[in-house]
Amino acid sequence: MTKAEWQAIFEAKELLHLGDKATPGEMKRAFRKLCKQCHPDLAGDDGEKKKKNDVAMQKLTKAYDLLMRYCAQYRVPLVPDDAENMDPEDWWMDRFGCDPLWGGDNGG
Repeated sequence: MTKAEWQAIFEAKELLHLGDKATPGEMKRAFRKLCKQCHPDLAGDDGEKKKKNDVAMQKLTKAYDLLMRYCAQYRVPLVPDDAENMDPEDWWMDRFGCDPLWGGDNGG
């Protein structure tokens, strides 16, 4: 990535109030939370506020889209490689066991 691309990702991260690492789910939740705060429809009849909210929504959407495109270019292994001597179930739990979607809640 170029320095300009990294700068754009950093700005998107800051706009969405994300930490240095975030999952796509965390990005989505941050985006939705901020959208609920500055959606133009929330401005009522206040034209000036509506314009301000419209600009904010455009920035949020652009930032979120950038982060989603960045995440979409990465591939993650879904099967163990030959170098790993793990039982397939252990391999899966090692990678996804903490994820509530794939492995269930481990008390956290």
